[in-house]
Amino acid sequence: MNFTLKELPLPLRILPAKPMTDKQLLHFSELNEMLWIERDSSGWIHVKMMAGTRTALMSTKACSALARWAEQDGRGEVLSNAGFVLPDGSMLGARMAWMLNERWQSLTESERAGFAPRCPDFVIEILAPSDNREELEVKMNLWIANGAELAWLIDPQRKTVEIYRPGDSPEVLHEPSSVQGTGPVAGFELVMARVWEELNCCGEITQRNVD
Repeated sequence: MNFTLKELPLPLRILPAKPMTDKQLLHFSELNEMLWIERDSSGWIHVKMMAGTRTALMSTKACSALARWAEQDGRGEVLSNAGFVLPDGSMLGARMAWMLNERWQSLTESERAGFAPRCPDFVIEILAPSDNREELEVKMNLWIANGAELAWLIDPQRKTVEIYRPGDSPEVLHEPSSVQGTGPVAGFELVMARVWEELNCCGEITQRNVD
């Protein structure tokens, strides 16, 4: 697909006549760099708008906290807004991800330049006003099913954090003051006041569109 999607209404789903290769999907994403593009395991391409500035700011604060901890911990690398090709054939983008050093270092230069053919060990997603909650919950389960050991879904509107782990139902924390990392990121703590700060200073976020 050698075209842009600037004139089409979003979000949208596209099923190419011939499945996109990972290389073709990377090129397609580069042509539409201001959009969030993913591929499911059936080959459907999902396209939506990038997050607004408020969600982006909250994501930056959370990612900065993770990066500071990771630098001190030294066992893994932090990646933000990166795409990963998963074992089920899907390509999902993560707002924040952490991967063990040995898994990151096992990637070739060309794999690092594209969508890494690895599932992160830890993922954090933030529910944006334009996101569909049910779809994002499915995505969180896909991270776990494809090898992630831990995944957090932050919902700014509800001020909740849903914790996903292999073999368990999601654990929901209501207005937590902080969230403690477990498993691969034991020792990491995300102080939620820093994430909620943008909401507190600018008022409540608008109702998200889930149509």
